[in-house]
Amino acid sequence: MNADARDLSVVKIGFIGGGNMAYAIAAGLLSKGVVKANQVMVSATTLDNLKRKWNPLDVDRLTTDNSEVIRESDVIFLCIKPHILASCSQSLMAAKKFPYNGKKMLVSIIAGVTLERLTKEFGFLDIHIVRTMPNTPMQVGAGCTIFCPNFDDRKISEISWNLYEHIKFMLNQLGLAYEVKEEQINGITGLTGCGPAFVYEVIEALADGGVKQGIAREMAIKMAAQTVLGAAKTVLETGKHPAVLKDEVCSPGGATIYGVHELEKGAMRATLMNAIEKSAARAKELQ
Repeated sequence: MNADARDLSVVKIGFIGGGNMAYAIAAGLLSKGVVKANQVMVSATTLDNLKRKWNPLDVDRLTTDNSEVIRESDVIFLCIKPHILASCSQSLMAAKKFPYNGKKMLVSIIAGVTLERLTKEFGFLDIHIVRTMPNTPMQVGAGCTIFCPNFDDRKISEISWNLYEHIKFMLNQLGLAYEVKEEQINGITGLTGCGPAFVYEVIEALADGGVKQGIAREMAIKMAAQTVLGAAKTVLETGKHPAVLKDEVCSPGGATIYGVHELEKGAMRATLMNAIEKSAARAKELQ
């Protein structure tokens, strides 16, 4: 690779679909200084909604024409719901008139939709595709993304390889990013794609417990969130197994082990495992 993956100053980033996940990715990239607002273009069905949502990011290259995003962008994030994939593909048929020249790449964030289907739907664009599953904490640079391309790195042009390196750099700037085998994506989706919602439930429950003990709601939420953040950071930075860290907190006969016992009686671990399993199964159904 000849190009510097860290230099995205001339790379144009497009979003087909301007919802929460697209916003999270753009917000993360902009806050990290990876790209500037004038490098970003977004399309959706109505301009009014786009303006209201994207105004805080100072992104003003907004359109209702998906083909314009294809024409004007080098990396196009496909951020739509699975059920409108076919209609989106049809709307992009107009983009066929634009020369490909190996300088564009489509990045799908659509849950459950395989590379095979994506290639079938958008093959007329003659464009390389990367399937990803990001999560919303990307907006604060603390995301976790998995990705898989529909090409062999030994069989693409240097231009395309450089563009792929840019994409990997972007994803890694927004948190952790791992290239995985496609058959792993749905299972990991249940963990990383859906997991933030489960953790938000945990934070809310911890805060409710604090409120029950007489702590003001605002303070309880901040304390609960900081506790979760601190615990997660300790796992990542110490490299210790969570069970070891749990044992370090649980003094014999102390307050923590009594609380852990209650969690066990409530089947907390089994419930979270079941939630991930159900979410992974649903992601597979969405294709």
